[in-house]
Amino acid sequence: MLYITFLTGVCNLNCRYCGGSIPEEVMPHEIQYSIEDLKNFVEKDKDAIIAFYGGEPLLRIEKMKEIMDNIRAKRFVVQTNGIFLHKIPEEYLNRIDAILVSIDGVPEVTNYYRGNGVYEIVVDRVRKIREKYKGDLIARMAVSEESDIYRDVTHLLSLPFDHVHWQLNVVWAPDDSWHDFDSWVRNSYNPGITKLAKWWIEEIKNGRIPGIVPFQGVIKRMFWPENGVPCGAGRDAFAITTDGRILACPIGGEFEWNELGDIWNKKPEDVRNSVEIEEPCLSCDIYPICGGRCLFANKERLWGMSGFYKICGTVRHLVDEMNEARVEIEKLIDEGKYKKEDFYYPPFNNTTEIIP
Repeated sequence: MLYITFLTGVCNLNCRYCGGSIPEEVMPHEIQYSIEDLKNFVEKDKDAIIAFYGGEPLLRIEKMKEIMDNIRAKRFVVQTNGIFLHKIPEEYLNRIDAILVSIDGVPEVTNYYRGNGVYEIVVDRVRKIREKYKGDLIARMAVSEESDIYRDVTHLLSLPFDHVHWQLNVVWAPDDSWHDFDSWVRNSYNPGITKLAKWWIEEIKNGRIPGIVPFQGVIKRMFWPENGVPCGAGRDAFAITTDGRILACPIGGEFEWNELGDIWNKKPEDVRNSVEIEEPCLSCDIYPICGGRCLFANKERLWGMSGFYKICGTVRHLVDEMNEARVEIEKLIDEGKYKKEDFYYPPFNNTTEIIP
């Protein structure tokens, strides 16, 4: 299973859509348990994946190293804003299977949402580690009203990233943070997804599979069906807070449904399959692909049902485009240009949610 481990609640940035550090009333800013406590919990799972999370986890590199030195895990992942990437010692860097770096697209978009000069610093750090890092380097976008999905994804793919993933800045953001969500979806996002999908399939026909995580993840689900939300929240992915609580989802540590116990009184198998997606998702025709999109959004419908269905519309459009792409991909497989296994991504739960 995946264990998203908060190293700290503190963040060094104050992005428009996030607000910086996690309030201490939600969780303490520093880890309260011993590494031995975490080890006793995690090592009961021989297939454990530990993902370092925050706040900004690389503010606590020494704690990350201590965990990596003392706890056996099958894989390690880091989600970071990228500012301190260059501070990871090389012997630890190449033990990390995937690094997700928050960057929203072209310079003006990234700097607008994340702070002046952040784009330039992050790209510099990414270039520095790319020279020596052999793992999966993933650009992780938060997509909002200033975003142009085609422009921003293709731009990030021109940088030294292996893959690009994005999440829509919806539900946890108040709906009044958007000037006109409906118009943006209709005139920018959905047409951009169509354009990006056409570009993606043309690149595939030319012998290259661009690393677009939502496209690859949906195709993977079409070829290898799975159940539930692709991120695994509440099923086989959980978060461990700085005070040792176990959450189904790292977002919303203050919600009662999300809290499943703690690392002292639970075993990994106790929490597996503990929180399920509810209607209307279960009866939806694209549920086998979408899986409910997001456990938090399914439980906390902060935009109401009308907003819930608006977001569903973006997912349906994505799935429609991938149904068309699947036809082309299957032709290429039949022609012997690819193997089905070439489209098996992600190879493990690397914290990319798949459905934006």
